[in-house]
Amino acid sequence: MDFHKPVLLEQVLDQIDSLTNKIFVDATIGYAGHSAAILNKNKKLKLIGFDQDDFAIKNSKLKLAQYPSARVFKSNFRNFDTHLQALKIDKVDYFLADLGISSVQVDFADRGFSYNKDGPLDMRMNQEQNLTAHSIINNATQDELVRIFTKNADVKLPKVIAKAIVENRPLNSTLELVDLIRKALPAKLVRQKNHAKTVFQALRIEVNDEFSALQEFLTKAIDYLPVGGKLMIISFHSAEDKIIKDFFKNLIQREHDFRLPIIEEAKFKAKTYNPTNDEITNNKRSRSAKLRVLTKLKN
Repeated sequence: MDFHKPVLLEQVLDQIDSLTNKIFVDATIGYAGHSAAILNKNKKLKLIGFDQDDFAIKNSKLKLAQYPSARVFKSNFRNFDTHLQALKIDKVDYFLADLGISSVQVDFADRGFSYNKDGPLDMRMNQEQNLTAHSIINNATQDELVRIFTKNADVKLPKVIAKAIVENRPLNSTLELVDLIRKALPAKLVRQKNHAKTVFQALRIEVNDEFSALQEFLTKAIDYLPVGGKLMIISFHSAEDKIIKDFFKNLIQREHDFRLPIIEEAKFKAKTYNPTNDEITNNKRSRSAKLRVLTKLKN
């Protein structure tokens, strides 16, 4: 059953060699949209997938059941190396991480990700962890809330929203928070768009420690790439894309600073892909997506 349409799929498939027996890690496998298409293109690939979400793991395993070379583990992608070590894998030809929240998670109101449906202030990717959006909203100081809104998303008037939250606690549901945000902001801003979107984004990132996890994943993944190996990351907003862009840029610049001019070739190259107009028309979710690919050229 297809729950979730993968974005930038053709651009990802173009990166995959269809002729060789290699190792592919889908670090955020979700509902296996990318993975199933990749295995359909190259059935020789050994695929290892990771996700924190129990429902996603269950459904990705069902979708990939016809591919005996596919294995799926419950894990935050920052810890992928622990599983690879247990499997005695020290090189990975392809990494893919799709950082977007799935439409399924948003559709289930009880997960707390949706600002259009009433549900608990949860927002946990891994429902076994203790920290929730509810605990942040109802326990963080005003300054801490401002920091979360400023660091994790482009929240308009973060001090105004943080002050309103502190003055109106306790808050228990998603729509209760949405209503508070709407009342706290000037009418002109409210008419422009639903500003709950960026507040929810900032809270979700904080609950799941997404930026630190991404940085840790990138740092570890580089060490697993062989010559010709590729690290592919799909991002959906500027804050997480900046982490990826800066990591790739710093890696290439650092390597450039240590090699002899003219004589030595570059060790890495990076390229960026955007969705086509056709994809945006057929899948609105892809509009803000960006694929960055880092390729290792030499040891």
